[in-house]
Amino acid sequence: MTDLLLKLFIPKQKGESDTRLAYGNLASIVCIVCNILLCTGKIAAGAIFGSIAILADGLNNLSDASSNVISLVGFKLGSAPADSKHPYGHARYEYIAALAVSVMILVIGLELGKESLGKIWQPQIAAFSWLSVAVLAASILVKLWMAAFNRRIGRMIDSEVLMATAADSRNDVISTAAVLVSLFVTKLTGIARVDGVMGLGVAVFILYGGIGMVRDTLSTLLGEAPDPALVKHIEDTVRSYPGVLGVHDLMVHDYGPGRRFAVLHVEMPAETDVLESHDLIDNIERDIWQKDGMHVTIHYDPIVTSDPHVEELRGLLQRAAEGLHAHLSIHDVRIVVGKTHTNVVFDCVVPADCSLTHTEIRNKLTAAVQAVYPDHNCVIKMENSYTGGRD
Repeated sequence: MTDLLLKLFIPKQKGESDTRLAYGNLASIVCIVCNILLCTGKIAAGAIFGSIAILADGLNNLSDASSNVISLVGFKLGSAPADSKHPYGHARYEYIAALAVSVMILVIGLELGKESLGKIWQPQIAAFSWLSVAVLAASILVKLWMAAFNRRIGRMIDSEVLMATAADSRNDVISTAAVLVSLFVTKLTGIARVDGVMGLGVAVFILYGGIGMVRDTLSTLLGEAPDPALVKHIEDTVRSYPGVLGVHDLMVHDYGPGRRFAVLHVEMPAETDVLESHDLIDNIERDIWQKDGMHVTIHYDPIVTSDPHVEELRGLLQRAAEGLHAHLSIHDVRIVVGKTHTNVVFDCVVPADCSLTHTEIRNKLTAAVQAVYPDHNCVIKMENSYTGGRD
């Protein structure tokens, strides 16, 4: 079914943004249709047979349809090209759409919880019907397919919205299965409150998922640390070029799906011709854009490699830094020799989970150097890590 839908509705030989929009529209519209059909069937069954749990599950599908509409609008707005006021494009509309969906889910979850508590307080035995069982069983099968459908397209276009929709469909399978169980338990035990309890359970499940979605989307909008796999990919890619000695001060800015920008510093031998190093940096930036579709800006840091004393100090400092924290790192080591003392100038990158203060780190690194070279004074620029780990 998925392959058939893709074949029928995804245009061929379109631009990347147009193709992404087509995938997003297809996924959203298919989900809207499926959720409306499921909602209609469940609300009808719940009203006829007096089951608050089935009604709650049906309203959950209605909320899913509403969220799909918002996703559809988000894909449309997010596909707008960059303009003079928004040079990085409008792709963050997808994140805003996800936040709006999360808030809707929370509101509906609270309403369902309120209704379910009333059903627990004043219980009524819902009539058992094999029609209700058939509706719920069909819903589980449809939602399983929707989860797989959204997960596949979400991976194809790297869409957090669709991956969240896939997770929501998976959760719906669990909640609908709980309602189905309540029908059989009520029939077997005659305990009327089972229906209300299951309805409350569905509401709690909706609220839990909504809170998680709010947390995730807010984290993205606030500017969370990049995916460690992406950080490693960028660093490994840059280090693979001959002449690159090290990579540090990597910052990744996320302006929405397909709108990532990275800035980093690359250490290269100072003895190499500057024009050659600059040409290599140009090649790295171009290659990453062509292969990964990411804009990368690289700052060139010349490193003296012909001075054995500088190399010795670099090793000494790195060992001392790692002794303080596994992900504490130093870079841009250079020395300025004077008549009375020598300044050892370098930068130190501090990860967010390091408990030591900048002053404590500075004092300990200085002590490590002066234990070997008493006339050396450390001039340290303290920096925070923007990758959540080691630069």
